[in-house]
Amino acid sequence: MSLEDTINEAIKTAMREKDKVALDSLRAVKSQILLLKTEGKGAEVSAEQEIAILQRMIKQRKDSYEQFAAQGRNDLAEVEDAQMKVIEQFLPKQLTPEELETEMKAIIAETGAETLKDLGKVMGVASKTLGGKSDGKSISEMAKKLLS
Repeated sequence: MSLEDTINEAIKTAMREKDKVALDSLRAVKSQILLLKTEGKGAEVSAEQEIAILQRMIKQRKDSYEQFAAQGRNDLAEVEDAQMKVIEQFLPKQLTPEELETEMKAIIAETGAETLKDLGKVMGVASKTLGGKSDGKSISEMAKKLLS
C-alpha cells in the first residue's frame, strides 16, 4: 500500500472521528503528494520522494513551533506540535542517537574519512543510506562530531 493510499485511509478515519488536527495534517500531506505528481506529469511518486515530503513538512512544523513558542503563542505552538506528531506516524522508524552514531561510524570507516575536510564524502553516503531514518541536521551534526 502506497503512502498516498495510507493517507487517504487515514483521512477517512480522521473524518469519522472528527479529528480536525489530524485531518488538516493529512490533507496537507495529500496536497503535497498530488502537487509532486502534477509536476511530474502524472508519474508515480517514489518512496524516497514521499519520505522527503514528510520530512520537509515535519521540519516546517518544527520551525513554526519554535517560532510560536519563542513569541509566547502556545496556542499556535500546540497545533504545530500536534500536526508534527500526526505526520511522524507515516515516516519509517527514526534512529536513536546511539543507533545513528553506530551507523555514522560505519559510514566513516567505509569512506575512509579522517577529518572535517572529508565531511562531503561522508554526507553524500550518509544521506543516501540514512535518508528517511534520520533528518539531515542530525546526520550532519553527528558526522561533524565524529570527524572532529
